[in-house]
This record gives sequence, structure tokens and C-alpha cells, in this order.
Amino acid sequence: MRESDGTTRERIAARLRSRPATPSALATEFSITAGSAISHLEHISRSVDGTDETLLVAPPECRDCGFSGFDDPLNLPSRCPSCKSESISEPAFTID
Repeated sequence: MRESDGTTRERIAARLRSRPATPSALATEFSITAGSAISHLEHISRSVDGTDETLLVAPPECRDCGFSGFDDPLNLPSRCPSCKSESISEPAFTID
């Protein structure tokens, strides 16, 4: 699929089949906002459900204390619930 082929969502899904990406990386690559990237990821998650593919998520993690038990991995947390640090890595997504 050429970059100009397909919808943004289809291009994001194709990108995630080749290598993992964070919402910010997808936002930059596809000229959308990080929030829009999350919205596309939520829809892609539902689209691959029931197929032989799975949207895999490496959850966000606190860079200070290592906490990674966030409630919603399809979210961009602003603060660690454990140590209150704002140094949180973004979740990374891939389709396998």
C-alpha cells in the first residue's frame, strides 16, 4: 500500500503491522493530533477483533517508579497514581 492509498486509519493500521509506534509518533507521521491517533487506535482495536490479528499494547510506564498498572492502556496518562510523577512513557502499539 502506497502512503497515499487508503484512509488515515487504514494507513495507521498498515504502519502498525510493520513496527510499533506511540500515539505521538503516529500523530507526527500522519499529521494528526495525539488524541486523534488514540481515537483511530480504539477503532482499529475493534476492527481487528474477531480476525486473526490483534492490536498489542505495551502499556505506559512511570519513568520514576516503574508503575505500569494503568487502568486504560489506550490513554495518555498525565500523572503516575503511585508516585505522582508526570514522567510517563507513552503506550506503544503494534498489530500482530
